[in-house]
Amino acid sequence: MALCSLLLLVGCAQSVDPIERLGRKAAEGVHPHAPASLQPYRRWGLTAPLARPPVPAARPLAARTGPTPLPPVVDHVPTRDRVVFLTYDDAGQDPGFTAMVRQLRLPVSLFVPDGTRPDDLARLRAAGAAVENRAPGRPPLAGRPYTAQRAAICARRDRLRARLFRPPGGAYDRTTRRAAAGCGITALTLWRAALTPAGLTYPRGPHHLRPGDIVRVTPGAPASPLLRGLQRRNLTVGRLEDYL
Repeated sequence: MALCSLLLLVGCAQSVDPIERLGRKAAEGVHPHAPASLQPYRRWGLTAPLARPPVPAARPLAARTGPTPLPPVVDHVPTRDRVVFLTYDDAGQDPGFTAMVRQLRLPVSLFVPDGTRPDDLARLRAAGAAVENRAPGRPPLAGRPYTAQRAAICARRDRLRARLFRPPGGAYDRTTRRAAAGCGITALTLWRAALTPAGLTYPRGPHHLRPGDIVRVTPGAPASPLLRGLQRRNLTVGRLEDYL
């Protein structure tokens, strides 16, 4: 695992939650192309629909006034609502992912890479996903001059209309935050847990999901076992943009 080395300025020790450990066997029984007569949640291996997320209070970041402050860096949202937030970096061109978001009405957030086609963006938004900003991964942002970081972050702001930004690999510095503020970004969005094909890993903190946690779902990780685990813990999926 290379997750720890990707987070700049944050010390971490990675762990896999044995209760949430996933694998191919855990994903068996998920049939996105199941007969149309099945309820959508059953097509994705769930025994009951996901609970609808509550209506959150006003976003605290939306109420900020005065001189433009540095955007906060968040991997967890303080909330009493029993929600977690699913975020993706590399799922925009996967038709199966789009079908899952649409059929389950999952309020996910996608931090799309450079070069994502406009028709893919439109398809994702039509399915109900929020599309946010992520700069190219090479070269890394951290350590580069302000002008270079600002150019990388601002490059697609008009097309994406994004408020949230994920630095590639989670690596950032103070200059990244200054540059993001200049591009209208309200928060740098990291993650407290990562869902991989092997299971949930936690860079730091408790080795279980808590209300308000931001989860990064990596390519190839099956979401259905995670969703079933959320249901067992009386959690559901919230829209991150409603809280930040």
